[in-house]
Amino acid sequence: MTDAPRPTEDIWSELRRTTQARIGLGRAGNSMPSRRVLEFQAAHAAARDAVHEPLDVDDLADQLGDLDLPAALRVESQAHSRSEYLRRPDLGRRPADVSHLPETGADIAIVLADGLSPRALTDHGRGLLQAVLDKLGSRFTLAPPVIATQARVALGDHIGQALGVQTMIMIIGERPGLSVADSLGVYLTHLPRPGRNDADRNCISNIHPPDGLDYDTAAAITVALVDGARKLGRSGVALKDTSRAELSDSAREVLDQS
Repeated sequence: MTDAPRPTEDIWSELRRTTQARIGLGRAGNSMPSRRVLEFQAAHAAARDAVHEPLDVDDLADQLGDLDLPAALRVESQAHSRSEYLRRPDLGRRPADVSHLPETGADIAIVLADGLSPRALTDHGRGLLQAVLDKLGSRFTLAPPVIATQARVALGDHIGQALGVQTMIMIIGERPGLSVADSLGVYLTHLPRPGRNDADRNCISNIHPPDGLDYDTAAAITVALVDGARKLGRSGVALKDTSRAELSDSAREVLDQS
């Protein structure tokens, strides 16, 4: 009588605990195990749903209602549908109308934009905004928050110019991947105006606790960049994030993976 075969040791198990990447998936004959195939299909479906699901603007506005802010204003891009938004990125960068936005002369404007993952804004927008407000304190004047739909990052330049602010903070849903479908990004632009490009902005990405960057850490970096931009007089490639030295090891590790 022969001994029963011993289970094969999973040499990837320890490494798999440290990453959301799909590694060491195993084999079942000439294919991957059915479990891994189904997990991949579910992740792909979640990513597609996150892109196509429209933002519930009224629900988000209600979530912001208990914050110490004026009622949120609303801006739509020139993309009239989700399909057009995905096919025409250029339309997502231009507003349909900003004539209703007041000239505030405020220090900072904060835009909450659906981007490529409205779900991310629904799940994390209010929490991240609260953390940013806590870190900003009372040192700056704030324009009324703006909820932007069918929005790309550059839409914030038009909004910031119309509001007459010095610094724009755009919180926007990031493109979903097969590891995460609800990640937010923050884009900071000093002296926003149409014609700004990616080199004029600073970005903080991968904000989706508990697996990604947490709200407090993302807010601390954002406010450090605000201070730096106002001292330097510009944002983008000339502005460096000096806040990492004060972060915890776990937060720094998440940033390094972004």
